[in-house]
Amino acid sequence: MPAQDFDYFVVLAGMRTGSNLLEEHLAAFPGVDSYGEVFNPHFFGKPETQSLFGLSMAARESDPVRVIGAMRSNARGLPGFRLFYDHDPRAIDHVLKDPKAAKIVLTRRPIDSYVSLKIARKTGQWWLGDLKTARAAKVPFDPEGYAEFLTTLSAFQSNIALTLQRTGQTAFHISYDDLGDSDVIAGLGRFLGLEHPQDADKIRAKVQNPTSLADRLTNPQLAEDTLRSIAMPDIGQVPHHEPDRGPGLKFFRACETAPLLYMPIRGAGLDPIPDWLEACDPGQEVISGMTQRDLRRWKRQHPGHRSFTVVRHPLARAHDAFCRFILPTDEANYADIRTELAQRYDVPLPGEWPSQSWSLEDHRAAFLAFLTFLKGSLGGQTSLRVDNTWATQGTLLGAIAAFAIPDRVVRESALNETISALASEAGLTNIPQCEGFTAPGPYALADVHNDDIEKAAEAAYRRDYMMFGFSRWRDPQAA
Repeated sequence: MPAQDFDYFVVLAGMRTGSNLLEEHLAAFPGVDSYGEVFNPHFFGKPETQSLFGLSMAARESDPVRVIGAMRSNARGLPGFRLFYDHDPRAIDHVLKDPKAAKIVLTRRPIDSYVSLKIARKTGQWWLGDLKTARAAKVPFDPEGYAEFLTTLSAFQSNIALTLQRTGQTAFHISYDDLGDSDVIAGLGRFLGLEHPQDADKIRAKVQNPTSLADRLTNPQLAEDTLRSIAMPDIGQVPHHEPDRGPGLKFFRACETAPLLYMPIRGAGLDPIPDWLEACDPGQEVISGMTQRDLRRWKRQHPGHRSFTVVRHPLARAHDAFCRFILPTDEANYADIRTELAQRYDVPLPGEWPSQSWSLEDHRAAFLAFLTFLKGSLGGQTSLRVDNTWATQGTLLGAIAAFAIPDRVVRESALNETISALASEAGLTNIPQCEGFTAPGPYALADVHNDDIEKAAEAAYRRDYMMFGFSRWRDPQAA
């Protein structure tokens, strides 16, 4: 059915699937009116609301279809609402059979919804606008309760699928993990026939539970055993809430003559690789700012080429970012973030930089607070941008690999010997030494490092620690 033929939309979902965030995405499109959970048995659209469209809850109980008609009559744009499996079954039956209703089917991994629901009931927090007000809790996993939850959810989803098949309709399917994908959201707008892009400033909801599922349970092993018995994924998976990235093609560096290509994972350290490439190239020339066509041409012209990228220990990378972009007061691109860190997230930054009074203790306390912020930021709990300089390397490498897979992923701890061997494979013989990554700072990481710093880094970058097998940071200069 053409999108413009829809009279209204309905988000078919369950509790704790990200429906609040999806509704904010929808409401951010010009011409969309979204009314919340119109058929929630405990309220009318929004909590503590008892009437809507001039109708009472008693009128809604008497004739739910009348409510949909009143909504369509009162709306100025495209109206819609959220409909869950425990809402009025008469309303569910009506909208599923109504070809004028645009169906948006929102799903999430059931175990995540189940645990999130238990946490919300325990903390009383059903919506989060910022990390500062986040409430955390651990809850017990109940195998019988989960089985009942899964049965209810499965029946609801099966009913949706079967009704759509029998009536020859289609729906827009979107998962919890898609809610951070701007292209998917734009596609949803096109499905609904919306002509204008959304106003992103209206989207305020944040991820409430960014940690791994195991960290949210008091009995994770029981959950693991139960899920394994029904062939579900493991619960140690660390959720990914970072925005998608491009490959950063403009940052790629290639030798003019030698068949070497560097595909950097962006970060705050002063990168020694471009200078090393220049020293490697017989003509001392390095190409940058390539387009996709340029890169394809370069590869054709350099048979036997070798490409590589470099991963660094997350703690060293975060400390470089802190020293290079957060401490200084003259970094215009980071001024707003610096202000927010100091005022909203209690990072004790100096008012002016450089500061003669900035002690090692000051530096350690501020860096620790910055790492604590990064845990929330990378978990999708803040409105501040996730800058490339402190984004997870797994995310950045994934963006590169989706575009072109590097021959080598080089670890900084073995940088010189690995890229020298790679250059040798590419046929080079006069291979220079490569210096390590550096960043200016008042104190070396070796002086700042302690157990609290290490634990905070691992908490913030758990996916990178797991993905790349990083262990405790060690000073490379130590004997």
